Amino acid sequence: MSARVEAWLWIVQRAGALILTFAVALHLATIIYAVHHGLAAAAILARTQGNLAWLIFYAIFALAAALHGGIGLRTIIRETTVWRGITLDITIAAVIVALSFAGWCAASALFA
Repeated sequence: MSARVEAWLWIVQRAGALILTFAVALHLATIIYAVHHGLAAAAILARTQGNLAWLIFYAIFALAAALHGGIGLRTIIRETTVWRGITLDITIAAVIVALSFAGWCAASALFA
């Protein structure tokens, strides 16, 4: 890959990390609130179902995690193995798509 593409991957991964910092903090705060107030799973789902804000939040959270993790995995593989080139990039793209899809399924299940 060109130096320009590598630089963009670095930027996207760092942007994903920034988003994850705030998303994880909000997610943990929500969990602490739910546990502290004795909310059962049904009560939590009742608050998230049909709430577009939570759908958007968790969709962004999942996408940031997929991008950050996928790009990080690509970097680890490149640094620890001889695997390079288009096959690695296609495999990582497939991993990112699969993780994004799984995250979208989870987020949409909370919304539905």
